[in-house]
Amino acid sequence: MTSASKVTADFTPPVAKVVPTTETLHGELRSDDYAYFRDRENPEVDIYLNAENAYTAAMTAHTVALQKTIYDELLGRIKEDDSQPPAKHDDWFYYTRTESGQPYPFYCRKHGSTSAPEQIYFDQNTAAKPFAFYQLGAFEVSPDHNYLALLVDTNGYEEFELQVIDLRTGERLVDRLTNLGFGLAWASDNKTLFYLTTDSAKRADRVWRHRLGDSIDDDISVYHDNDVLFNVSVERAESGGWILITSGSFTSGETWVIDAAHPNSAPQRIAERRPNIEYEVTAGDGWFYILTNDGAQNFKVMRAPIANPGPESWVEWLAHRADVFVEDVSAFKRFIVVQEREGGLRRLRITALGANETHYIEFPEAAYGVDLTGNLEFDTHMLRFTYSSLITPFSVFDYDMQSRHRTLIKKTEVLGGYDETQYAIERVYAPARDGVPVPISLVYKTPLVRDGQRPLLLYAYGSYGYTMEPTFSSPWFSLVDRGFVVAIAHVRGGQEKGRQWYDDGKMMNKKNTFFDFIDVAEFLVQEKYTSPERLAANGGSAGGLLMGAILNMRPDLFHTVVADVPFVDVINTMLDASIPLTAQEWEQWGNPQNADEYAYMKTYSPYDNVERKAYPRILITSGVNDSRVAYWEPTKWTAKLRAYKTDTNPLLLKMNMGAGHGGSTGRYERLKEQAFRYAFIVDQITPAASAS
Repeated sequence: MTSASKVTADFTPPVAKVVPTTETLHGELRSDDYAYFRDRENPEVDIYLNAENAYTAAMTAHTVALQKTIYDELLGRIKEDDSQPPAKHDDWFYYTRTESGQPYPFYCRKHGSTSAPEQIYFDQNTAAKPFAFYQLGAFEVSPDHNYLALLVDTNGYEEFELQVIDLRTGERLVDRLTNLGFGLAWASDNKTLFYLTTDSAKRADRVWRHRLGDSIDDDISVYHDNDVLFNVSVERAESGGWILITSGSFTSGETWVIDAAHPNSAPQRIAERRPNIEYEVTAGDGWFYILTNDGAQNFKVMRAPIANPGPESWVEWLAHRADVFVEDVSAFKRFIVVQEREGGLRRLRITALGANETHYIEFPEAAYGVDLTGNLEFDTHMLRFTYSSLITPFSVFDYDMQSRHRTLIKKTEVLGGYDETQYAIERVYAPARDGVPVPISLVYKTPLVRDGQRPLLLYAYGSYGYTMEPTFSSPWFSLVDRGFVVAIAHVRGGQEKGRQWYDDGKMMNKKNTFFDFIDVAEFLVQEKYTSPERLAANGGSAGGLLMGAILNMRPDLFHTVVADVPFVDVINTMLDASIPLTAQEWEQWGNPQNADEYAYMKTYSPYDNVERKAYPRILITSGVNDSRVAYWEPTKWTAKLRAYKTDTNPLLLKMNMGAGHGGSTGRYERLKEQAFRYAFIVDQITPAASAS
């Protein structure tokens, strides 16, 4: 085997041309040597990206066999010919299944019973065959089950085309609309569709009404929000009776409703937006249930009669509790299911409306994740959810909300000799520098001797209030079986511990996210789970920002870092409202046009804080069609790191030249990308294991 250090000496990395551009902000001269990478029409950009890819390929050529071994392991744990449990909707049973060798699922259904003949109503493999990239942004069957409406993206830039299929004949209708945003909703007449368009910065800002067969020119705009901080969404309520139009920023919002039986009626607003007040609406039987933070930091649930849903009619249905975070409300005809979080873990609160009785579904492990799935019926006493932990594969349960009996419908089969009794999970807490305990979820192969010799991969996200659930991930076992501990740091910026946990990790508190990650890493070293020489870190998108920040703040603490689609050029991006997402995210990161917010962002923005010093071994991944974190951010960052770093450690950029934010779409290509990342980590952390 050729060692990584030998390869480093044998290949010369690309050197990006320096073309300084300057601007003055708040009286300060700002210079950017690599701003020209934003010009996609500049032929030098593709030349440089291809050179980086060629360099990465050369630098990792010695791991090709390891990549293949890991890929075979990843694939070997998956039951390629598999199917999901059918979900009942009226007289139909819907499910997906996969076949060996096919990268995408088959969407299937049966009529009348699960023993009826199968109908493949959408074959994504056939649809995707002409394209290297194929992503669905919406997938909605009409209420009468006769039509399928799709939103299709074939390059990764998330500009979708609406396609409608007659499920009785397989015919694709002439109704094709392009450059749409995420989201579709059918009206009850089975002829009317509501869809979204976006503004020049790809912000969903307008809802339209389209009737099948009509000219696009006849489509009616039913709602428009011209406030750049607000993003619009549209969906059909779980009850089926309402079209819900929501316009929300990160701190405020409002919902409008349209009677699904009368799609030409004007939208009715539930409550006017107010600063710092959020609310979401769910339609039940005769009532709207409203999840809101009005006077309730961790949210409460109000309800109002559908006949008169204005704020003057709201009454409290579930009171605010300081130690319980209310995440979501699902309404059935006779039951309400509330997803709550206490102690960092989710629980399900079931209320029988007629009897006004409430109980909780209990879960057994110290760290786990649970999600509702496949609940297509409104008038039912059955609830379907998935449960998993870091060692328990995804398990689908049907839960009788009347008898309180749960039935395991399917437990994902993990092939390759997986035996969950060989592994253990822990939930521990690291003291942050301000004394706050930060949760950590860990999985490892037993027995664990805490002598500092185990390699460890530390993963986190920590933004937008997104909670990293400690759920099962079969790919991680290609690391765990090589002796790695895999740890999730539930840092501030997520909502694991409620809304305050989120608020304490954004805007002028954003650095808590980075400090928490560093403090977790130091705790794991101190407790001898690992050592700095054997510690790897990984995060993507906003988690890639986290990787960039900790690389600048504590490069000595980490041996290897993998940053996927990293948001690292914070100030330049937040200065340009023409870039997708920028304006809305002024409420996440701040607006650098404000002097105090600029000064704070300048203390952590990864691109702005690259210094002449030694950095760890780094792999950066991106997609050239990424509309969320533009390709030029990781490209500029790579070029600057390479110009400034004083070490000889590998610095690699792998740019997917045909994908967007999420990477490749087919399951086999995604596994190859994962195998590449893991091979890099294994080769850098435990090079002696690279041959295995």
